[in-house]
Amino acid sequence: MLRTHNCGELNLNDTGKQVTLCGWLQKSRDLGGMNFVDLRDRYGITQLAFNMETNAALYEQARELGREYVIQVKGTVAERSNKNLKIPTGEIEILVSELNVLNPAKTPPFTIEENTDGGEELRMKYRYLDLRRQNVRKNFVLRHKLAIETRKYMDSIDFLEVETPVLIKSTPEGARDFVVPSRVHAGEFYALPQSPQTFKQLLMVSGFDKYYQIVKCFRDEDLRADRQPEFTQIDCEMSFVEREDILNTFEGLVKHLFKTVKDVELGELPRMTYTDAMKDYGSDKPDTRFGMKFKELNDLAQGKGFVVFDSVELVVGVNAEGCAEYSRKQIDELTDFVKRPQIGAKGLVYVKCNEDGSFKSSVDKFYSEEDLKAWAEKFDAKPGDLLLILAGETNHTRKALNELRLEMGTRLGLRNANVFSPLWVVDFPLLEWDEDSQRYFAMHHPFTSPVKEDLHLLETEPGKIRANAYDMVVNGVELGGGSIRIHNKETQAKMFDILGFSKEEAQEQFGFLMNAFEYGAPPHGGIAFGFDRLCAIFGGSDSIRDFIAFPKNNAGRDVMIDTPSMISEEQLKELSIQVEKDEKKPVNE
Repeated sequence: MLRTHNCGELNLNDTGKQVTLCGWLQKSRDLGGMNFVDLRDRYGITQLAFNMETNAALYEQARELGREYVIQVKGTVAERSNKNLKIPTGEIEILVSELNVLNPAKTPPFTIEENTDGGEELRMKYRYLDLRRQNVRKNFVLRHKLAIETRKYMDSIDFLEVETPVLIKSTPEGARDFVVPSRVHAGEFYALPQSPQTFKQLLMVSGFDKYYQIVKCFRDEDLRADRQPEFTQIDCEMSFVEREDILNTFEGLVKHLFKTVKDVELGELPRMTYTDAMKDYGSDKPDTRFGMKFKELNDLAQGKGFVVFDSVELVVGVNAEGCAEYSRKQIDELTDFVKRPQIGAKGLVYVKCNEDGSFKSSVDKFYSEEDLKAWAEKFDAKPGDLLLILAGETNHTRKALNELRLEMGTRLGLRNANVFSPLWVVDFPLLEWDEDSQRYFAMHHPFTSPVKEDLHLLETEPGKIRANAYDMVVNGVELGGGSIRIHNKETQAKMFDILGFSKEEAQEQFGFLMNAFEYGAPPHGGIAFGFDRLCAIFGGSDSIRDFIAFPKNNAGRDVMIDTPSMISEEQLKELSIQVEKDEKKPVNE
């Protein structure tokens, strides 16, 4: 080894030791006769001391070093006179007797420090430099710990980690596939897996009754802070189970991770139906760190001559406690917020519950003091509270109010990243109707089983069927989701029929799975956790990019290696992909 110790482990107990360290030059301070250098590696920072009186040549050599030079030093551990108790090595320094430059370095385009001067795009272009920063690297220490503890827990309850293929068959459901052309089979394509769904079900047919995998998945979809074209899942499946078995098993996993990695004890996770989540929070992933539940006002607000309320499906609002003192400017800001195109509300009605017991609203012309008092009672509002009310089509209005509720939660400091409020959301709709294509789509995927009580509706009212599905939600983030699967060929065939597949299409796309079901498929179910999202929640971040070593930007590009990029005409020809000479765009031959 080129070093005897790392830069984060030496302390006063090592005083007098002869050591060799290697690392990157973080910064240097020349005090005239003494030169102090901070040497950094993955483990920490150690101060090096060069004394002109002791060794003038070595002192001059140190003065020539630049930032991020890779160096090796030999010397003696000594107690520092000016200690830095903020770092583990802050009580010692190395009195250097030998200095070797292992590699010089260009001056980096931004400072390699916690509070860097580099913008995100610049740091992503030089991501290998950004990863040298200690506050970035700690995200990957956290990710590593979560992966290790996941494997420990899964192994302790007899799960097998099994790798599934990365080159698979493209399917029409769900998000868009990334496709890979085959050179050997001209004109044919593989797809990269959106999840190992069918393979883990086949493993259940194979008798592997407890499977998991920390696996890369790929989806060609529009990006957001919590989405990337390639991402990682903790993918799991179990045989001979019902829903409660799945929930108890993986509630155990999440409790184990919080305890071992965050030292946080979670109690029993509450259950909430999809219907209640949408009615009370306007979202199937409610943030339950704070209250502010929805209250519907149709019975009290309609029929009073206010056409905005009288002409809509739903009048609904939230109580922002203690906000009656909001100024007109603050309320206008909230109105502008809900009118943003991505939220789409037409306006906002407010009612101030004044400290003296009176009420002030934006609809005083239509509603009496007694009317507003009845509203306040429905909201359980106290003097000093502010009611915020939206109206419109039911689903759209609930979604808009959810955004307003989250905004108020942020403004009022109710969304503390160090507070964790997990729950299970259950009983999702099995299907959703698409008006444009005039057909049903699976809300989760076509292998999700209906709840037993709703099986009789398959023939008559499929839109009313509840899925035997479940999501784990933490702080308003869907951390994982899964379902009990269909394991009967006839039921699976009926599901494909409802989804608009002809028998030929179902056989072409999923015949291998249907055939496997004929050879004794056990009852089974599973779940998949978004591993990147799990890391972000544990790390207190809104973006999964902070926990992916080499992420893509919002446009799906890797600006460091400049991809996606064109490939040569020779490669395209090998893949039987024809190029239009004018536009240089590949098309399938």
